[in-house]
Amino acid sequence: MIHVTRDLLTVLLDRAAERDPAAVNLRLSATRAGEFEADLGIDPETPVLTHFTLDGVGGSVNAVFGVDLGTPAGRGGARFLSHPTGRLELSKTDDLAAVVIVAVPPYDDDFVAAFDRAGDGIELVVLDATPPAESLPE
Repeated sequence: MIHVTRDLLTVLLDRAAERDPAAVNLRLSATRAGEFEADLGIDPETPVLTHFTLDGVGGSVNAVFGVDLGTPAGRGGARFLSHPTGRLELSKTDDLAAVVIVAVPPYDDDFVAAFDRAGDGIELVVLDATPPAESLPE
């Protein structure tokens, strides 16, 4: 089972619809359930997908030095992919992660599913919760 916030899923589906017929491929990051202000009713150590990293962040550094600066440390164990062709499954050419969320047209809640890296389905639980506010150190 994988948990995702309603707001993140909405943004991901909207982005996939906007980019269609081009595919979307984004890294996702999680926040532990215990870090939310509200009690989510799940184990506090459970990761909840809350953020995505924009395409190409850190790409030039990675291309030159082979160092991935686009993913914050300890994050990025999941991925969101859109399949404009309409196949709601993993393909051999997909970028894989521990968990992959795939969406197909018309990019709504009925056309999205989660998979493990082997392509087996995982229950996707959508939570109406807001992640804790983050700020940059001064």
